Amino acid sequence: MEYILEHKDKDSRARAGVIMTDHGRIETPVFMPVGTQATVKAVHTTELTDELNASIILGNTYHLYLRPGLKILKDVGGLHRFIGWDRPILTDSGGFQVFSLAENRKLKPEGAEFRSHIDGSKHFFSPEKVIDIQRVIGADIIMAFDECCPGDADYDYARKSLELTESWLARCVKHFGETEPEYGHRQSLFPIVQGCVYPDLRRRAAANVAETGADGYAIGGLAVGEPVEIMYEMIETVNEILPTDRPRYLMGVGTPTNLLESIERGVDMFDCIMPTRNGRNGQLFSINGTINMRNRKWADDFSPVDENGYSYVDTLYSKAYLHHLFKAEEILALQIASIHNLGFYLWLMKEARRHIIAGDFTAWKRSVTPDLSKRV
Repeated sequence: MEYILEHKDKDSRARAGVIMTDHGRIETPVFMPVGTQATVKAVHTTELTDELNASIILGNTYHLYLRPGLKILKDVGGLHRFIGWDRPILTDSGGFQVFSLAENRKLKPEGAEFRSHIDGSKHFFSPEKVIDIQRVIGADIIMAFDECCPGDADYDYARKSLELTESWLARCVKHFGETEPEYGHRQSLFPIVQGCVYPDLRRRAAANVAETGADGYAIGGLAVGEPVEIMYEMIETVNEILPTDRPRYLMGVGTPTNLLESIERGVDMFDCIMPTRNGRNGQLFSINGTINMRNRKWADDFSPVDENGYSYVDTLYSKAYLHHLFKAEEILALQIASIHNLGFYLWLMKEARRHIIAGDFTAWKRSVTPDLSKRV
């Protein structure tokens, strides 16, 4: 994998770059639609490519390991072939899902023992096994195994958690170097910076991962309950240390405002379930604010879903029609709203990139963020 830093904003840490992988080019800043279980919910692969022009999507190691399982994925030749996607894929390590099981998992220095949320069966993830699983899945960018520390953890817990993550990272790096990709294309391993809300732990973690010389770096353990101001502080703290010639990926974040604030602080890559999850619940994001399509006020509004046209569904359907579909509990409502929201998120990243290159990102960001959090 190669990262080319093309432009820097003169008033902030925002940057525009390009990530080159064997499955194609990724222009940054970039938002990655989340395809947890080998699908971006309610969105067909051809819509992701032909209509939305997504350059990369995300898969989840924990879910894909449990279902459809590694045998299916290996027999078919990896996740790309299984889902009919010929562009880059990133997989997370499954750590967040394992540790969110709480009562159904047990942490050890060797790894994490957990029970499946599907059938209660017992499983074990070691750092080495997580690398092996992601080799079989075949993603272009894979994550090191980590513990996702709760946002309200006390300092002692956060320190011990980071020590565990760092010991697992060393094993991930070693095993990654001792194994080869399964399907002939290169894979890149990203370490994950943890440390909860404690600046000294975050600085320690960032310095430690930087020593690996990895192709890129992820920032984890944020947007998990801590105040948003603290999240921004941790991003700034980490990005003071992480190498500037590698991409930085903020995991699981967030709202449109979160994305722009994080870009200003030097983040390049994002993923979040909000566009599709909120869309399935009738909430549409736009540059003018958030729209609840279930509200009665849209029942006789025959204007386009969004005149800005972030995707093809915005001018094809009216607000009244989408409101009707949600009230009637029609599946098409989920599809239209999901496509719209993904279209908006991808458009927002392209606009951010355009303004970084033009040299006016900071002014543009300040002009649009007040409306992004409004309820229309």
